[in-house]
Amino acid sequence: MAALSQKKEIVLYTPEYYAACAVGGIISCGLTHTMVTPIDLVKCNSQVNKKDFPGAIAGIRAIFSGKVAHLGFDSGFKGLAKGWAPTLVGYSMQGLGKFGFYELFKHEFAKPFSPETAHNNRTLIYSAASASAELIADVLLCPFEAVKVRVQTNPIYARGLLDGFAKMLKTEGVGSLYAGLGPLWGRQIPYTVMKFVAFERIAEAIYARIPKPKSEMTKVEQMGVVFTAGYLAGILCAVVSHPADTMVSKVNKLQMPGGIMDKMKFIYRGDAQTPGIGFAGLWAGLGPRTFMVGTLTGLQWFLYGAFKAQVGLPTPGGK
Repeated sequence: MAALSQKKEIVLYTPEYYAACAVGGIISCGLTHTMVTPIDLVKCNSQVNKKDFPGAIAGIRAIFSGKVAHLGFDSGFKGLAKGWAPTLVGYSMQGLGKFGFYELFKHEFAKPFSPETAHNNRTLIYSAASASAELIADVLLCPFEAVKVRVQTNPIYARGLLDGFAKMLKTEGVGSLYAGLGPLWGRQIPYTVMKFVAFERIAEAIYARIPKPKSEMTKVEQMGVVFTAGYLAGILCAVVSHPADTMVSKVNKLQMPGGIMDKMKFIYRGDAQTPGIGFAGLWAGLGPRTFMVGTLTGLQWFLYGAFKAQVGLPTPGGK
C-alpha cells in the first residue's frame, strides 16, 4: 500500500518527462496570459485605436467606466475580460509546444556533442532549441490569436471564441486565421529565444553568486531565482519583439484583400488616403506591454518551475 501511494518517478528525457514539461507549459502560459487579458486588451487597442486608448491606465478606465461603449465595449469587468477564451485556449496550446518541444530539442541538439562542447556552446543550443519549439508553438497559437485580436479591437464583430472563430472561418476562410503567422513568427521567435536564453543565463549568473550550490538550496529559494530570472528575461523579450507585436495586432484587425506582405506594406506606408504608421508607430504601446510581458514571463517561469518541482522534476535554470 505504501508503494502504491508513492508518486511514480518521472525519468528524465523520456516521453513521460516531455509530456510533463508540456503540461507545465499549458499551465504556465494559459493561466498567465488569461490573467493579464485586461492589460493585453488595452495594449492591442493602444496599437490600433490610439485615439480612444492613449495609455494603459486611461484605457482601462475608459472600458470600465463605459466611455468606449460606442466602439462596442461592455463596461465594468465584463468589458475588461473581452477575449479571455481565445487567449486561454490559444496560449495553452502555445505553452504546450513552447516548453515541451524546448526541453526535447535542448536535449536532442546537445546529444551529438561531448558534455564539455555542449556546455561551451550552450547559448547556441538554447537559441536553436527555443526557436525550433516556437516555430511549432505558433502554428498552434495563430488561429486563436487572430480571433482574440479581432474581438478585442472590434468588439461588435463577435462575442468571443466560438462565434468569432466560426465567423472568420465562414466569411474569410482558413487563410484569415493564419494571416498573421508571419508577423507572429517575427514577434514570437525572437521573444522566445530571448525568453529562454536570457532566463538560462541570468539564472546561471544568480546561482553563481549565491554561496551555496543549487542542490543545497530549498525549493522556495530556487523558485525565487526562477521568478527573478524570468522577470528580467521578460523585460528584454518585450523590447525585442514589440515591433512585430504591433504589426500582428494591425494585420489581424485590417480587413482588406491581398497577401500578408501587401497588408504589412499598407500598414507601414499607408496610401494617399490613409497615412502609414512608420517606424515610430511600431513602438506604440511599448510601456504597457513591457509591464505585461515582464510580469507574464516571471510568472510563467515560476508556475512552470513550481509544476516541475511538484511532480518531482528539477526546477528550471542552472545545473
